[in-house]
Amino acid sequence: MLIGEYFEFLADDDIRVKGTRVGIESILYEYIYQQRSPEEILKHFYTLTLDQIYATILYYLNNKAVLDKYIEDWIEWSHQQRKAQELNPHPASLRLQKIKEQRNKTNGAQVFHG
Repeated sequence: MLIGEYFEFLADDDIRVKGTRVGIESILYEYIYQQRSPEEILKHFYTLTLDQIYATILYYLNNKAVLDKYIEDWIEWSHQQRKAQELNPHPASLRLQKIKEQRNKTNGAQVFHG
């Protein structure tokens, strides 16, 4: 397998399946943490081929130490991003939350007359 046939190395922390926007971390997360088979992973990433998924898993198995760190860093970065969003939500999210709260108040105030 020639790595360049399957992957694009955009940065040390950004490896993508060639010709797609899918990062290998997404596939590997499903494989490692969700314990999904390649066929199950394919159902979640319809733009990929089974060959690309198997190539990603093979690349992982042959470079486990490096890619375990890659995935750990990605998970940590994801957690940090989530925390940042919670601390500084987008204005649209705030508007939607306000609408939801108003609907809940309205629905809670309705009394059933039966």
